[in-house]
Amino acid sequence: MSVYKKLANLGGRFIGKSKLFKYGFNYSPMYRRSTARIVNISEDLLNVTIKLPISYKNKNYVNSIFGGSMFSAVDPIPMIQLMHLLGDDFVVWDKSAEIYFKKPAKENLYADFNYTVKEVEEILSRVATENEIEVTKVTQLTNLDCTTVYCEVKKTIYIAEKSFFREKKRLRNRE
Repeated sequence: MSVYKKLANLGGRFIGKSKLFKYGFNYSPMYRRSTARIVNISEDLLNVTIKLPISYKNKNYVNSIFGGSMFSAVDPIPMIQLMHLLGDDFVVWDKSAEIYFKKPAKENLYADFNYTVKEVEEILSRVATENEIEVTKVTQLTNLDCTTVYCEVKKTIYIAEKSFFREKKRLRNRE
């Protein structure tokens, strides 16, 4: 079990999962380097909003937000959000990612990460019948009023029941 997972299990009991998710991300070294911050998260973890402020820490050679900062601001959230929504009986991994830059970002950027109850139920249902699946989530980095899209990140996430995943891994290791 990772250090982050241990802290999540312990801290979630005292301050609640949504607060732990927000402050855990905002203070973790790996996410702080992106220069983004989680600004809002729903109690049920279905909705997360981030802000990526433009600053001297993330400006590139042409004074727009560095593409690596845009990607790293978005990268971990859909997977970890889904891990918390599904629970400990599932393996959830990032499988692939694509990034599409639409225009140079010279202002603060925002992104919303949303899962619906129906979407989570669908994932659980599909995994119950198929054992392992992939889902794709698309996130847009926009200005505050969502009128301009600066960047779009498409993530493919692998999901499986832990028991199925362990057995698959065991069989693969025997070959």
